[in-house]
Amino acid sequence: MISTKLSSKGQVIIPKEVRDAHGWKEGTEFVVETTANGVLLRPKRVFKRTTIEDVVGSAGYKGRRRSIKEMDEAIMAEAVRRYKRAIGK
Repeated sequence: MISTKLSSKGQVIIPKEVRDAHGWKEGTEFVVETTANGVLLRPKRVFKRTTIEDVVGSAGYKGRRRSIKEMDEAIMAEAVRRYKRAIGK
C-alpha cells in the first residue's frame, strides 16, 4: 500500500512510482470525483468523447448509407467466403 499526505495548501503528492506506472507527466490535468468509497482521481480526456456518427465521414465511403442488417449480412458473407477458401471449397 502506498500512502501520501494532504499539505496545508490542500495539495496531494502522487508518488513517483504511481505517476510513472500511468505515464503521468508534469501538467497532467485530472478530474476529481467524490464516490461512495472516497475520491476518484482520473486524468482529464485529451480528446472529447466521440461517436461513430462523429467520425464516419472520415472513412472515405461515398455510397448510400447501409443498415446494421446489411452490414451484418455483408460481414457474414465475407466470413463464409474466407472459411470456404481456408478449407479448400
